[in-house]
Formats: sequence, structure tokens, C-alpha cells
Amino acid sequence: MAVSPQAVALGLSPGMTLADARARVPELTAMDMDRPADDAWLERMADFCDRYTPLVALDRADGVILDITGCAHLFGGEAELRNDVHERCTKAGMEMVSAIAATPDTARALARFSGGAIVQRGQEPSAVAALPVGAIGMSNETALALNRAGLVTVGDLAARPRAPLAARFGADIITNLSRALGEEDIAITPRRPLPPCTVERRFAEPIGREDDVLATIEHLIEEAAKRLEKRGQGGTSFEASLFRTDGAVRRLTVETSLPTRKSAPLMRLFRERIDTLADPLDPGFGYDLLRLSVQASAPFAQAQTSLDSHDMEDEAMSALIDTLSTRLGKEAVQRFVSVQTHIPERAAYQMPAKEYPSKQTTQAVDIPDLHWARPDADDPPLRPIHLFQHPQRIEALAQIPDGPPLKFRWRRVLHEVARAEGPERIAPEWWRTDDAFLTRDYYRLEDSQGRRFWVFREGLYAEETQQPGWFVHGLFA
Repeated sequence: MAVSPQAVALGLSPGMTLADARARVPELTAMDMDRPADDAWLERMADFCDRYTPLVALDRADGVILDITGCAHLFGGEAELRNDVHERCTKAGMEMVSAIAATPDTARALARFSGGAIVQRGQEPSAVAALPVGAIGMSNETALALNRAGLVTVGDLAARPRAPLAARFGADIITNLSRALGEEDIAITPRRPLPPCTVERRFAEPIGREDDVLATIEHLIEEAAKRLEKRGQGGTSFEASLFRTDGAVRRLTVETSLPTRKSAPLMRLFRERIDTLADPLDPGFGYDLLRLSVQASAPFAQAQTSLDSHDMEDEAMSALIDTLSTRLGKEAVQRFVSVQTHIPERAAYQMPAKEYPSKQTTQAVDIPDLHWARPDADDPPLRPIHLFQHPQRIEALAQIPDGPPLKFRWRRVLHEVARAEGPERIAPEWWRTDDAFLTRDYYRLEDSQGRRFWVFREGLYAEETQQPGWFVHGLFA
């Protein structure tokens, strides 16, 4: 699969069988290929390249493509940027070849099939002319067929009429050729979405103290807040990226329920995040770059505090949800959301509290704007405080088939009914054609000991079933 430079010098190449290789070099050292480890290393390499540009994409199993448009001047130019990449990779023990060109396909061809170069816009045809035809990206069978036809280099291919080539080898070869020659440009697909707002701080001397890191993050939050204020927005998701000098990258993400531009609550969340890390921050030889990205934003409106302080209570509740979600995890803090249905066990579902939209936000989410029904203060509750996830079957004795039970046995205990109220009939949802739901008649019962139950009879007698079943669905206080 791969050979070292020393093995290449001895005549070995990828694709040889191990037996042939050992026959040529008896002292050969061979080891199994670890593709997951290689993939993890390439991901780490891509994380490292985030320091140069936020637009980084993986290229096959051993390459990375960077879109450095508008970023090269931060490093003194394209040549200096490329030299910095090579210097850092060499210190990390890697061997690499790189190329810079106006299109990703030209840069890929030069990096994979030549010693690398920096090609100015408009010079792509001459730069790739001497490369083999396989450099434009094609199968080995197609490359072999082109070579047999006398087309060995990209220049040979570019000199031929394209219509016959497309008719014989397919339209893809023309598309690949146009991109390699710089005639057609395509945007790369970055592995991480581009955030709406990013600020960063570079250090001439690496920093390693946690207090220095937090102080820098606070300054970056204030800088990002100024940019968000100009747009009339606030952030709901913030990511701090810590770039170590050895190439490792650590990311800290916090989220808020409400759009915010304040540094104090965000710093509290970042401290909570650091305190709850399973693997504490290890600065190594220090961080030479800190970046703060606003991953998500929403329109920001200044809250007008009401005289009854309800807005202040909502803000305090949002701060509590943010703190608990950061400390325990987003999925650990849930809230109930009402659903537009009359089936009791389907009338609510749980979702992370941070994902529920506040009245102060206008973010578009697929959540119905419903409210819980509030009974009158003097009326008994319509629904029990404790509702079983699945109704539990009981044995009940009723005086008439359609009447309330006189007594029932639940969990081996017999209950004498002292008072009964009902029925409340709940029919199936007519739009659920595949639902086995039967009509239910609910009763609120109180036994001789003062305990109150919510029970129902399932199925209409002689219409839906000959033996209606009885169930207890919940308990009142």
C-alpha cells in the first residue's frame, strides 16, 4: 500500500506483493496498514490547517485542500504561507508536497504528480502540460487506453479536439481536463461549515496559562459582539478553538437559549465547559492562536423589562438552562412541549430545553406554538399529576356495561369505589388509518381510602369489542 523513501530507492513500489518485495529486499520491515489511524491523522492534519483558512476540505485518503482566497496576506503572501505549512509539517515528522493554483483541480494535479509549485492565474495550461494524463483524475483503465492512443501527457490531451474524446472516453474526461487547465473553477466543500462571524488572536510567544486563555477568549467575545451589534444579531452558539504549537487543536463549544452579546454569561459557560472536561486542557508547549467562532446567530432585540419583572425571570431561567446544559450536557436538561392531539399519552413530548425557541427569538424551528390548558382554580384537575407511560390493565366490576366501575383490582389490591365522575369519551384520531386505538371512556375515581385514580374502559361494547378492557392511566394527588 505504501513504501518509505528508502524502499523506493531499493526498487520497491506500492502495489507489489509482499512476497516479491521480500524476495528483492530480504531485510524488509512490513506492518499492517491501519486505515482508521491514517484517517484520524488526516483529520488532525485538517484541524491544523484551520489556522490558515476556515475553508478546508479532505482530498481522498492522503490529501487536504485549502481555499486561501483572502487569507494569504495575513502570512506575508502565498509563498510565505506555503513555507509556514512545510516548516510546521516537517517539525511534526511529515513529508508533504504542496501546490498553489487558481483552481483546486490544478493544485491537486501539481501536488500529486509533480514536485509542487505556485502557479499564477492564467498559467495553468503550461504548468500541467507535462503531467501524465492520470493527473486530471480518471481510472487506470482510461489512462491506459489514452496512453495506447498516443496521449501520454495532459498537453497531448489538451491539443486534441474534445468532441471525439468525449464520444470515446465519456464527458467526464472533458470536465476534468477543463478544471485542470483552469478553464472551469469549482468551490470546495469544506468539512466544517463557515461560521457567520469569526475573530482570532495570534501570539508571537505561545501562551499556556488557563487565565491567559480565558482572558483572551473574553476579549474575542467583546470583539465579536461589536460585529454582531452592527448586524443587529446575537449569538446562540460559540466555539473557541485553541491551536497548539505542535498542531493539535482543542475546541470548546457553548450554546445559549437566547441570542446574546454579553461576555459575562458566556465566560461563565466557558468556565463550566472547561471544568466539566473529561480530558483537561493540556497546553503542551503553548497556544499560538486562539479563534472564536459564532456558529449560530439570531436577530437580537433589547428586552424591555416589564413592571412585574417577568422578563427578568425569563432571562434568569434561560441562564439556568444554559448553565445546567453546559455542565450536564444538552440532552440531560429537557422540557415538555405540548402537541395538538387529544390522546393523553401523545399530548406532550420531551426535547432539549436549549432547543425550544424563546419568545425573544425569531429562529425558525418546527415546533407548534401551543399552550397548556389552565383549568379554573376551583375546578378539579382534568388530568392526573402522574400519568403512566403505558396504561396498566386492571380487573373491574361495573353495574352496567357502560357505567363506572364499582370496584377494581390493581396490583393485587382491591379498591372499593366511593365516588366516580365521568365518562369523558376520547375517540381515535381519524387520520391515523393504521392505528389500533379504540374508543376510551375515562372516569375519575376515588376509593374508600381517599385515593384517586384515572381509569378508562377501552372499546365500545358490542360495537368495537365484546369484552371491553379496563385500565388505570394515572394517579391524582
